[in-house]
Amino acid sequence: MAEENFTHFNKQGRGRMVDVTDKKNTYRLARAQARVYMKAETLKKIKEGGMAKGDVLGVAQVAGILGAKRTHHLIPMCHPLLITGVDLEFTFLEEENCLVIESTVKVNGQTGVEMEALTAVSIAALTVYDMCKAVDKEMEIGRIFLLEKKGGKSGHFYRGEQIP
Repeated sequence: MAEENFTHFNKQGRGRMVDVTDKKNTYRLARAQARVYMKAETLKKIKEGGMAKGDVLGVAQVAGILGAKRTHHLIPMCHPLLITGVDLEFTFLEEENCLVIESTVKVNGQTGVEMEALTAVSIAALTVYDMCKAVDKEMEIGRIFLLEKKGGKSGHFYRGEQIP
């Protein structure tokens, strides 16, 4: 790949925010997934609402939404976006002692929301860890990836459903 194809570098080879001034607003959507692996007892406590710190999934939901909205504060070259929708869903995979977190982020804008969807699941997973670490310090966060993206110049990307 030629150097000029790297859009986040200027002519001097230094980082820059991509100029989207001339791009039209279009509908864009991104979905991402993360997994938190834990002890069976920890997963059961989360599912039954038995964690001492409170409603783990409720707090993780809000944290994921906040993470998506604040992505441009965390990742240097991301544009601040007027996100039009963020949602997170949680699935328990008891046979794997795993909590699957999936985000959907939407915008009508000049650039995509892949990083916002990935940030949402990452922050939600970290929040689950934070709320459960007193009972399970061996939890593992992993398999963070983009499931789908719609809109923009590169079109539709669909990795396929990953649960289970």
